[in-house]
Amino acid sequence: MNILLIEDETRVADFLRRGLSAEGWSVQHAPDGETGIEFTRQDSFDLIILDLMLPGISGQDVCRKLRARKITTPILMLSALDATDERVAGLKIGADDYLPKPFDFDELVARIEALHRRASGYRAERVSDMLDFGAITFNKTSYVAKVDGTELDLSAKERDLLLLFMSNPGRVLSRERILNAVWGVNADPMTNVVDVYVGRVRRKLGDHGQRIVTLRHVGYRFEE
Repeated sequence: MNILLIEDETRVADFLRRGLSAEGWSVQHAPDGETGIEFTRQDSFDLIILDLMLPGISGQDVCRKLRARKITTPILMLSALDATDERVAGLKIGADDYLPKPFDFDELVARIEALHRRASGYRAERVSDMLDFGAITFNKTSYVAKVDGTELDLSAKERDLLLLFMSNPGRVLSRERILNAVWGVNADPMTNVVDVYVGRVRRKLGDHGQRIVTLRHVGYRFEE
């Protein structure tokens, strides 16, 4: 997926660019509205993430200009303002979704995927509540994980971490993605809490802990 990110806050933009790139998506960053509009003249995008409070031309005006040019690319608006009238106004001028700051990174990813499915005419299939990888199972309804039929004694964070891995088999998960999915968007990116908890989950999985593979300087992957 090719994503255009129009965001003036450097810290937020860098975080989003790293996180979305780790999802396997291509991200082009525009620091202001005029640059973002120019990018749409030079390239086509599958999704536009648009901050409302931009220097110069506002996010609302960027959205209006893009829709006036008949650009139908899904637009996901971001804003520190969470008032109902702000959300309604954004949707009325052509945005497809609205996410207030601060937001959970996993929710952002889910909204991006939902917008992309909608634009692609995707028809969702029923998803099972049970994740089953042979000896390791995880029931998403009861929130119970088992190895060889024996329930694991996991803390809440360990359970969330294992669920994240088992929900993304074979997929590389960056430390940033894991940190924000399990501990939240405001977690300190310099902490080693991810590595500590991965070690704990591996030990509790016993001989099957080797399924969580470390990718040096990249992150982790759960092997099917």
